Amino acid sequence: MENPPSYGYDLELSEEHPSRHEPLSFSGSPSSSPRLRSKSRNSRDTQSSGSLESTQSVELDQEKGQEMRKWVLSGILVSEETYLSHLEALLIPMKPLKAAATTSQPMLTIQQIETIFFNVPELHEIHKDFYDALLPRVQDWSHQQCVGDLFQKLASQLGVYRAFVDNYKVAVEMADKCCQANAQFAQISEDLKVKSTKDCKDQSAKYSLETLLYKPVDRVTRSTLVLHDLLKHTPSGHPDYPLLQDALRISQNFLSSINEEITPRRQSMTVKKGENRQLLRDRFMVELVEGSRKLRHVFLFTDLLLCTKLKKQAAGKGQQYDCKWYIPLADVTFQTIDDCESSPIPLVQDEEIDAMKIKISQIKNEIQRERRTTKGAKVIERLKKKLSEQESLLLLMSPNMAFRVANRNGKGFTFLISSDYERAEWREIIREQQKKCFKSFSLTSLELQMLTNSCVKLQTVHSIPMTMNKEDDESSGLYGFLNVIVHSASGLKQSLNLYCSLEVDSYGYFVNKAKTRVHRDSTEPNWNEEFEIELEGSQTLRLLCYEKCCAKTKQSKEEGEMTDKIVAKGQIKLDPQTLQNKDWQRTVIAVNGIEVKLSMRFTSREFSLKRMPSRKQSGVFGVKIHVVTKRERSKVPLIVRQCVEEIERRGMDEVGIYRVSGVATDIQALKAAFDSNNKDVCVMMREMDVNAIAGTLKLYFRELPEPLFTDELYPNFAGGIALSDNVAKESCMLNLLLSLPEPNLVTFIFLLDHLKRVAENESINKMSLHNLATVFGPTLLRPSEKDSKLPSTSQPISMNDSWSLEVMAQVQVLLYFLQLESIPAPDSKRQSLLFSTEV
Repeated sequence: MENPPSYGYDLELSEEHPSRHEPLSFSGSPSSSPRLRSKSRNSRDTQSSGSLESTQSVELDQEKGQEMRKWVLSGILVSEETYLSHLEALLIPMKPLKAAATTSQPMLTIQQIETIFFNVPELHEIHKDFYDALLPRVQDWSHQQCVGDLFQKLASQLGVYRAFVDNYKVAVEMADKCCQANAQFAQISEDLKVKSTKDCKDQSAKYSLETLLYKPVDRVTRSTLVLHDLLKHTPSGHPDYPLLQDALRISQNFLSSINEEITPRRQSMTVKKGENRQLLRDRFMVELVEGSRKLRHVFLFTDLLLCTKLKKQAAGKGQQYDCKWYIPLADVTFQTIDDCESSPIPLVQDEEIDAMKIKISQIKNEIQRERRTTKGAKVIERLKKKLSEQESLLLLMSPNMAFRVANRNGKGFTFLISSDYERAEWREIIREQQKKCFKSFSLTSLELQMLTNSCVKLQTVHSIPMTMNKEDDESSGLYGFLNVIVHSASGLKQSLNLYCSLEVDSYGYFVNKAKTRVHRDSTEPNWNEEFEIELEGSQTLRLLCYEKCCAKTKQSKEEGEMTDKIVAKGQIKLDPQTLQNKDWQRTVIAVNGIEVKLSMRFTSREFSLKRMPSRKQSGVFGVKIHVVTKRERSKVPLIVRQCVEEIERRGMDEVGIYRVSGVATDIQALKAAFDSNNKDVCVMMREMDVNAIAGTLKLYFRELPEPLFTDELYPNFAGGIALSDNVAKESCMLNLLLSLPEPNLVTFIFLLDHLKRVAENESINKMSLHNLATVFGPTLLRPSEKDSKLPSTSQPISMNDSWSLEVMAQVQVLLYFLQLESIPAPDSKRQSLLFSTEV
């Protein structure tokens, strides 16, 4: 049974950052083409026409697989060339050192040299022979070309690595001692030059001796990953297949004999009404303790706030809590940033958060597969435990908004939460309860112990707030686009400068998605603004109404860095049964006497992401990019250039640019203007909110009848990003990029440069490279034909996690190019010797 694709992530997350000496873990991947799985299904079709179509489809997919096979092999060659240059850099000082060892003034003894450079010549000879044999076969490429014997031979020589790895620690220690004893050798060890390869950009790469000695260790731990990549793109009927399987078996047996088992982070979290002291609410929360994130279970009683930690369960013992601290509600204050000496919030990279989401989706897929087999409940229970661990880790790492409380002595405690809505909710409940608490008190040790013990029975929240914890018969959330019109508000007792913010949940935490304009000095503001919000497993829509404040008030200082005051907030559940008819649904959110009128309409991903060519070929939306550029006699479509120029003129400091939705009516107006070649479109853009211009640019790419990365090359990009070897990945990805049609390539590089400039202002606009890749990845890569990947018609608005994995892969492809320092310009488009053969 196939494992889900890893898409280049190291998904084993341990307590500490893995050191470079840890062996890498991996999971196998299915074919990059989803249609390869249609072979067994179509073989049951008795109609001759169906059989013919099936055969043609399989042949086409096999041809694409063979094409990808060559890309993988070419990447392996580039990687081997780089590795050989590292080994050669070790051999260069070894030879003169050996020669000097026989003189009267040796720098090192023969024994020291043989210890430090142990088996390096042998490794160089093995890989030089492998490279010299593989290169002509790739240059003389055909679908029948065989290379399996070379990989089998390479695997059979892993014994040399066994000896190298056993000696590695001794070699590094010996080199360190020699450096301390001999300054000349120390200087040589820190300045080893690696001869640049023809594809290497760094012409004067320098490495330390220790770094180069680690290269073989790193190389051998990746040997199985390279073979997995190649096997994935080798047809099972090809002569190479059994040879590669044998090489993989040898490599896996070898690694299992030298690798120490990586122990992943394990964090099992399980988290009801008191008597006189009643429980008001309990939640899992993240506490910031001396710069580290700690998962806590917080209990709010009618008279105190209790922060606990779940004890590790001993065999045969029930659940228990440890009290970390408590504060009587009468003593609780909300700290401002000025009042506390808190350490900065440790931010987690978006890439790490996505890696956790991918791991969660993969485990869910495994659970679903196991439920269709007869292996029993033990496997499923084990997977559920792994799922709980990953969900706990995601909850721990995702929130970044500070909620600070303090006791009467001023000692502060900081929680991290994901939404301004939640922070306001906690404050409101505590402030309301404080009106009933008139005096402070203290608990004896016994009382505190009894209270903490009672939490096991009192708890109302037994699992972390993840959408993935839902049972199979529950909705796993909506995937697609939610159009929301914020109409008006009523019930205000005084005129305010008011605006609304919209949040939706994804993977258990909330993200701000849209914001209305500020309606000034009114008791009945009318916005009538429409927003298109992308949903990813979302179940709840939250609305917050803010009063725009010109200066900080006492309360706003308590909010942390917020200067605007929340005057109303509310939320509504996104009901699949109500929303699936695609008609507008009117609703009212009423809080504290204020009513906000909304209309909502949901479009499932099945329909919203389908690329539909425009019937009006004279416009630009829905028209192939080469048609538009040819008509305009330009290299980049005018709409792309004009939108980018306007955003760079006044949108680079806009918080959430490209993530926050623009007003839908403005976007449609701009779309109509570009389609009709309206000469006043520049004037229109200058008068519109910059988020509407960003939304127009995204809509243009989303409505292209074929993605910018093309349908033909998409499977190869998806396969290339999953390659394990970084050098092979870069070679493959760059050559794939340079294979794009010229209008697509030039437009992409133009857009890429713009997005990099946006990310340079991340400290102001909060849009990192990863955030931008998340927004644009699916837009630029999503293929035209999605029928094989759509959810079943019996569940039109729920989404299985395989789609989420595909979307994340699209994000990773774009992120890869965003993170590259430079990309060859189109006019220098070249094909190296490795890619000289037409495929």
